[in-house]
Amino acid sequence: MRRRAQPPPAPLPQRSGIDPVRLRLPPDPGGAWTDLGGYLAAHYAGGPGAPAVARLLAAGEVLGEGGRVLRARDPYEPGAYLWFHRDLPAEPEVPFPVRVLYRDPHLLVVDKPHFLATTPRGGHVTQTALARLRADLGLPALSPAHRLDRLTAGLVMFSVRPADRGAYQLLFQQRRVHKEYEALAPHDPALALPRTVRSRIEKTRGVIAAVEVPGEPNAETLVELTGVREGLGRYRLTPRTGRTHQLRVHMNGLGLPILGDPVYPRVTDPAPDDYRRPLQLLSRVLEFTDPVTGAAHRFESARTLAAWHDRPSWESGTTPEDAPGDAP
Repeated sequence: MRRRAQPPPAPLPQRSGIDPVRLRLPPDPGGAWTDLGGYLAAHYAGGPGAPAVARLLAAGEVLGEGGRVLRARDPYEPGAYLWFHRDLPAEPEVPFPVRVLYRDPHLLVVDKPHFLATTPRGGHVTQTALARLRADLGLPALSPAHRLDRLTAGLVMFSVRPADRGAYQLLFQQRRVHKEYEALAPHDPALALPRTVRSRIEKTRGVIAAVEVPGEPNAETLVELTGVREGLGRYRLTPRTGRTHQLRVHMNGLGLPILGDPVYPRVTDPAPDDYRRPLQLLSRVLEFTDPVTGAAHRFESARTLAAWHDRPSWESGTTPEDAPGDAP
């Protein structure tokens, strides 16, 4: 089997826990590009990237192999690698900490707050669990084994070493991790529970909401009622698959939209720095056999869903988000 050539190591260090952009220049059989600046201007044309890269070239902050400074007038070299840091707009600080629950030489498990993205995406780059943990713990090679929505709190796993990343990601791909979530939603005494919900969920890139459509099911969730308080139900959700927004879509489909959901049943689009009324959904349990060490692990979040203990304060937006409490 032919082995794929590995790119050279990046000559740029991370900045605030963020990897530099690595770009490989594509073939140019027609000789369209005479210099590097012309190619990058065309590559990023139509957006803020073009002037940003031009500034980086002028400042000597675009590097080639071996750390060589590249300039706009340098000849175009098909197949060559270059690196640079993106100009990042200021991000509102998410004022809640990430709690480390477990750490060994291979595995890191944390308890993520609401409103903090797991990995860089869209406008969330430095204010992500990955960027913070890389910087705070001095783990530049840290990578996620799976992802948790920005609005969902609770357990997230990371691999410490690149050599172990595939083994931990495969756990999730092969559904060898037992996951339990807790959610708060309206209580409907006419709805028979527990029940297993199966449906086909599809999500279109660029559209915020996923939808259930006819067809072969690709999503499955066990829904159980574990408590009732003043018309509010506490639910244990056990996903058997991992589709985008699966738990939120399935609960909404049952007529039980999760409290604080800004997308289901309708999109309300709150500001990114509006930390009132967090989504009442929590990744409560992760249980698995470690593929690297063979150890049996069971982790439980120490967080609680605020509306269960004080719904009026949650509705008024005065309950602190970062308040650990008694798990059920």
